[in-house]
Amino acid sequence: MRLAVDVMGGDHGPEELLQGVKLGLEAEPGISKVYVVGPPTELDPLLERLQLRGNPRVEVRPASEVITMQDDPAVALRRKKDSSVLRTLELVREGHADAAISSGNTGGLYAGACIRLGRLEGVVRPTIACILPSFHGAWVLVDGGANPECTPEHLLQFGVMGSAYAKAVLGLPTPRVGVLSNGSEDAKGTDQTRAALRLLRATGLNCQGYCEGYDLFMDGVDVCVCDGFVGNIVLKSAESLGKAVRGMLKEELTASPIRKLGALMSKGGLKSIARRMNPETYGGAPILGLKGWVFKIHGSARRTSLLHAMHQARRCVDLRLNDTLVADLAAAGAATAQLPPADAPPPRTSPAVT
Repeated sequence: MRLAVDVMGGDHGPEELLQGVKLGLEAEPGISKVYVVGPPTELDPLLERLQLRGNPRVEVRPASEVITMQDDPAVALRRKKDSSVLRTLELVREGHADAAISSGNTGGLYAGACIRLGRLEGVVRPTIACILPSFHGAWVLVDGGANPECTPEHLLQFGVMGSAYAKAVLGLPTPRVGVLSNGSEDAKGTDQTRAALRLLRATGLNCQGYCEGYDLFMDGVDVCVCDGFVGNIVLKSAESLGKAVRGMLKEELTASPIRKLGALMSKGGLKSIARRMNPETYGGAPILGLKGWVFKIHGSARRTSLLHAMHQARRCVDLRLNDTLVADLAAAGAATAQLPPADAPPPRTSPAVT
């Protein structure tokens, strides 16, 4: 397997992400090549320092520009033709790499990937799939922020792709799929969510109906479907809450000598909780529905986040998950095509013969 990694878009500079590349190569012997993308004059000394220069599994591909977090994605893609994001995506498009990873501007990465790679057969809108922790496991959020305005058909496809992804990455045989709403009753939600729920129920997926915010972190659902506007709010709120809880625990458990002793005795459990609540544990968020694999990691990502993203990329490529997405979407399209119009009366039945 071959990877292309944009090491220029992160908050902590390219050295931190190159450390992640080093960890990934040590952990994943099946990765034959990692193309690191950025200015050679900046990357070569770092590779020398990390003892990666001369490694046959590492190759620098030049890019002279960076799409920053402050850039307007549409404008930057037109003006910064030699950006590290575009050069990374081109390695996938040209067949040199099987997957791309970037911590850069999300809008630029998504738009660039749609333009450079194109969509899988049958896909209307690719979606960002994010893994988040729950009480006893993890769950998948689709969409994590790529599509702020969606139709019911978009949400249907998000649910199908999210379910296939949960099977592959979380190892769930029949993921429970729910549409995020303000209540569990079918009458709740909006016209959009009610129509999406109707479509999802016709697909044969393990559709549980609506899910509420309470269900997300209490093992009530495995795949949560929503538009990117709502999904990004859920994602950022969850990450903020996780940081707040960790901060409160640290403050309270160091407030007195007795509490410090208790914290020392609970050190193993506290570390385990921190690991489960850390977004970096779950690696990158793939953009599902592209002709090629693209993973987004946080702008503030550390080396372990890139390591986990490399694990995820290898797994998705090895399982040929894109083939599964195409087949599942075609099956869902065929199933929903048989639905009568939403406002059609129920079919009339003949009276029983007595």
